[in-house]
Amino acid sequence: MRTRPLALGAALALVPALVLSAATAKSRKPATGLVKSAAEAKAIAERETGGKALTARRIPLNGASGGWEVDVRMPQDDRGWRCIIDSDTRMVHSKTRIDQPGGKSQAEGPLRTVRGTR
Repeated sequence: MRTRPLALGAALALVPALVLSAATAKSRKPATGLVKSAAEAKAIAERETGGKALTARRIPLNGASGGWEVDVRMPQDDRGWRCIIDSDTRMVHSKTRIDQPGGKSQAEGPLRTVRGTR
């Protein structure tokens, strides 16, 4: 006789926990496997540098799966980054400072005409 109220109390105590666990959104599983798209490679490079990734291209890198070369523009800086992303480990293999990608370089100044000589 005494076990029924105890079982009922335990069941009532578990109901809110079950309701809360069922209502929460499932957390995303961390990405595993190879980096298969340019969008994934850009996201990894942006997360590492804090800039905006402009281009990504496949490159051969240490094995069959290769890697990605991503150019990242840094909005508040005069130089950007070129990141090499390893497809196997999903990590930045190397970072190199480059001139700001997507912008004018020093050679691309305004057009000037020279007058006087022919």
